[in-house]
Amino acid sequence: MIVGTAGHIDHGKTALVRALTGIDTDRLPAEKARGISIDLGFAYRRVTEAETLGFVDVPGHEGFIHNMLAGAAGIDFLLLVVAADDGPMPQTREHLQIVDLLGIGHGIVALSKCDLVDAERIAEVRSNLRDLLARTSLAGVEIVPVSVVTGEGLAVLEARLLDALRLPPRPRGGRFRLAVDRSFSLPGAGAIVTGTVFAGAIRVGERLTISPSGLDARVRAIHAQNTPAERGNAGQRCALNLVGSGVDRDHIHRGDWVVDQALHAPTERFDARVRLLPSEDRPLRQGTPVHLHLGADRALARIAPLDRDQLMPGDDGLARIALDHPIGALHGDRFVFRDHSARRTMGGGIVIDPWPPQRGRKHPQRLSILASLGEPDPRQALSRLVAGNPGWVDLTRFALARNLTSAAAAELWETCELVRVGAGDASFGFGPRKWPSLVRRVQRALGAHHQAAPNTPGLEPNRLRVALGPLLPADVFVSAIGVMVREGLIQRDGPWLKLAGHSVRLTPGDERLWGRICPVMERAKFQPPRVRDFAQLLTTREDEVRQLMRRLARMGRLVEIAHDHFYDRAAVAELTQVAQLLTREARDGKFTAAAFRDRIGTGRKLAIQILEFLDRTGITLREGDLRSARKDSPKTGDSLGGGD
Repeated sequence: MIVGTAGHIDHGKTALVRALTGIDTDRLPAEKARGISIDLGFAYRRVTEAETLGFVDVPGHEGFIHNMLAGAAGIDFLLLVVAADDGPMPQTREHLQIVDLLGIGHGIVALSKCDLVDAERIAEVRSNLRDLLARTSLAGVEIVPVSVVTGEGLAVLEARLLDALRLPPRPRGGRFRLAVDRSFSLPGAGAIVTGTVFAGAIRVGERLTISPSGLDARVRAIHAQNTPAERGNAGQRCALNLVGSGVDRDHIHRGDWVVDQALHAPTERFDARVRLLPSEDRPLRQGTPVHLHLGADRALARIAPLDRDQLMPGDDGLARIALDHPIGALHGDRFVFRDHSARRTMGGGIVIDPWPPQRGRKHPQRLSILASLGEPDPRQALSRLVAGNPGWVDLTRFALARNLTSAAAAELWETCELVRVGAGDASFGFGPRKWPSLVRRVQRALGAHHQAAPNTPGLEPNRLRVALGPLLPADVFVSAIGVMVREGLIQRDGPWLKLAGHSVRLTPGDERLWGRICPVMERAKFQPPRVRDFAQLLTTREDEVRQLMRRLARMGRLVEIAHDHFYDRAAVAELTQVAQLLTREARDGKFTAAAFRDRIGTGRKLAIQILEFLDRTGITLREGDLRSARKDSPKTGDSLGGGD
């Protein structure tokens, strides 16, 4: 359990933590000299062998809100400290705003310095606090009067904090993810990073990635909740001793993430649902510059509303956030944004899509996708996505954004009855209704093409993709077509796609022309005329002869051994046998082009063209001026491919 303090400067946060733990969290010389907290402070209270309360003490000065935010993101339980003599002050209100924006719903209020006021003042401040809390995620929490001078209320406060240990722990699923809030070196140990573990678990010896830099590191040692451990879990504050090339305090900074290697995917923009505080006096317009705080990081950013032109104070809506440097962000991460001069908190939000497309961000379909992605429950989000348009989901990206382990993702895909396509780094899912619909669209498009052009073998993939409309992304389309081919729903014929059973048919006119060409080719055998020669011989158009020859090649009846020079397949089979025979007859198993020319009775130029064709198709192997037939070359020519 991580307990975080909040409250105005000089209201006694650090003194209260010291009274509860015996630890002074002000560690910096400047803090000692000035008597105020400047940076985050940490303390621990051991409860049992298995349970420890970790305290993150934050500064209350308005000038150090960025430090307060770096610690607030990882806490589970809030200890709001309000001095009874002052009552709620500006930083009390701003800290409460931040806590509310971060969605922290468990906590308690310590009404400090009660030894300085009377009962009437305590009652007055209590009433003011209840009104203030009523508008936040901490509405109704207990308010305990305390004094570190007299000890009043400390036992009650301590008991309530121990009761908080019984709250549901932070979910431990997902891959490991720690937000770095401190980085330093120790002699003999090397780099040390500390922070709250947002998800997953880590063991000594395992490898991690420091993001966004991408440095690879190995965990040499772990301190969990200030105790040496072999394992660190979600919800704990951990110190990790990291080793690796380039891993040192100069290359690890507050705001970095230490993550499972699969989670290293920094982003420079994300889509989110944002809320503008009612206290703002102007709307949030397109491109508003802000300071954005997420995890322990802060970045300059610009916010642009997506579902409206501007966001009015007190409203929430969808927005695109563009950052000045890459950060680590996943679905569900909460963030806070302050004005560009970093003087006031303006609002906050929750990440929906960490890696949105650059174009079409305001398109109705994109906004619909964001509405589905915004569902907190991954099953509901996935079901909505595959039921709507475009009807498919990038499963790899979905699992990464939600930090799902491979096992959790596989279970989710099965629960939602997805049809999965693709493999490896590219995996996409279609819903149980959308997939059959896509198959029907593909089959209808191919059927329409076959009917309109029966003398063609089918459609090239990209033409089919365009014919389907609206366009599927190329990688999704290729993956889907691959599954349809494997399942026999459609067939692949060389570079074409077709329906099962479709074959190229000659038109009556083509049949008549082929009836005149075929006898000539049979008589010519190894020296058939070229396309232009047939056109002159038969007094017909050259392009008409060429188109017929190419259709016959796609049908497997002819083979184009050189440009516009087609052979009957039986003749090619004989040419293959000639090459095999010459190989067997030669002493060294190699024959010359001249020997081949003499055996088939053609000119040298044509013999060379035939041999080059046999080389390309793998029937012969050329070594300088000599050739040999491969032992595994086809004996009949039946396996030779046709085509253009």
